[in-house]
Amino acid sequence: MQESGGADPQNNPPSFIPAGARRTRPSGQVPRSYAPANGARTRHSASDHANLASHTASAAGASSTTGGAIPPSFSPNASRAGRLAGSQTSTKADPVHASQSSMAPSSRSGTRGMPNSQPDGAMPRSIPPAAARRSSSSASNIARVRQASLPAAKPQASLKQASATIGRGYGSLSSAATPRKRHAARITACAIAVLLATLVLSVFGAWNWVNGRLTKTDWLTDAADTPAQTWLILGSDERDGSTQYGGVEDISGFRTDTILVLIKPKSGPSSLISIPRDSLINIDDQYMKINAVAQLVSKQSLVSTVEQISGQKIDHVAQVKFGGLQNVVDALGGVELCYDQDVQDAYSGLDWKAGCHTANGATALSFSRMRYADVQGDFGRNARQRQVISAIVKKASSASTLTNPSKVFKVADASMNALTVDEKATPFTLLSMALAFKDATGSSGISGSVYWSDPDYYVDGVGSSVLLDDTKNTELFKELASGTHKAGQVGNLADNS
Repeated sequence: MQESGGADPQNNPPSFIPAGARRTRPSGQVPRSYAPANGARTRHSASDHANLASHTASAAGASSTTGGAIPPSFSPNASRAGRLAGSQTSTKADPVHASQSSMAPSSRSGTRGMPNSQPDGAMPRSIPPAAARRSSSSASNIARVRQASLPAAKPQASLKQASATIGRGYGSLSSAATPRKRHAARITACAIAVLLATLVLSVFGAWNWVNGRLTKTDWLTDAADTPAQTWLILGSDERDGSTQYGGVEDISGFRTDTILVLIKPKSGPSSLISIPRDSLINIDDQYMKINAVAQLVSKQSLVSTVEQISGQKIDHVAQVKFGGLQNVVDALGGVELCYDQDVQDAYSGLDWKAGCHTANGATALSFSRMRYADVQGDFGRNARQRQVISAIVKKASSASTLTNPSKVFKVADASMNALTVDEKATPFTLLSMALAFKDATGSSGISGSVYWSDPDYYVDGVGSSVLLDDTKNTELFKELASGTHKAGQVGNLADNS
């Protein structure tokens, strides 16, 4: 037995017994994490075996409180297992195990002090002495130790769990960003839906308002339909209670002083062609000027006469009163008109300086009615009437007007008061007419007058009239309706220029 430094091992707590004097305990009671330091093994005498037995009995009693089961994490390593059961009395130093003794508490620490709440003579279960960590070498214990030490993939499993946790973290970030994107998309979709709904309601409201304000009358005939869309635009001198328009006093009755045929073919340029107000026509063997047909005969007779001249079915009719034209121009804030002569006309009341000017309603009306001071007479007046209507359409469809709700309402209200349409007209047909008119008066459109053979043909009871060239006009309208006529000016004045 090794020296104990004069201390009686029986009077010291087991945890303070020097390493050399500590007794071994059965392998079944040794925690795995404190395997015996093989390099510190000692030989035991017969008296030591008696002490060992008493310590073993005490340890067995302590372990019985836990059922005698050894936690797998504290089972001895198979490489550290002791020799077989019959070799306890002759334990020689093992050089291989001695090299592993650094992993266990050193036997040179004579009185390593460690707190222990166990009673005297009982060895702590969680921290056994180095010498007592030696396990028995039974085959069954070795097999159990090896089986308990088999699970070795826990670090890898931990890494996999950490990776999965990190992956879920990134997934949660992505899933957190996705709802924000979806929320923004829903907001955008809702905003677009609101704008579209507002637009639809505005258009629907405007449609109903315009349709409710339209003054309709019977104009159309039962003539056979033709492929192109054709509108008849009339300007009437019918008064609306005012006593003066452009310097001319009020008169009874009305005349359609402006007659325009607007054609939009399926392909090709749109066209706007004037028919002179003094054109001579014959209805039921009675000669008259075309501007008096609506009053003297009927509105359908005027439409039928234009269909005979043009060879085209009139799909829709729009008649504008001169007084209403003046109000429309004023609602627009004036329109720009151009004329290259100085004019002071007492009949129309036009006072004009050569050039381009912004004309108010009264000036625009006088501009479209003046003919005596024009060297081209009624043909010059037709050209200026087309210019006035073109200027109105251009100003009404400009951004400055369409973005001003107050102005739009004023123009629409003035137009509805001045306009009379056919019985089948709708707000859509008016819109189509305005767009076709704008195309016809543009750079790629066709405008002008019908052809005539005599501009000053005199008939008794009728006066000076315009004798039309039926052959040329039939060919002209055929080309216009098919879209094969080239863009530009048409009629006698264009050919003679």
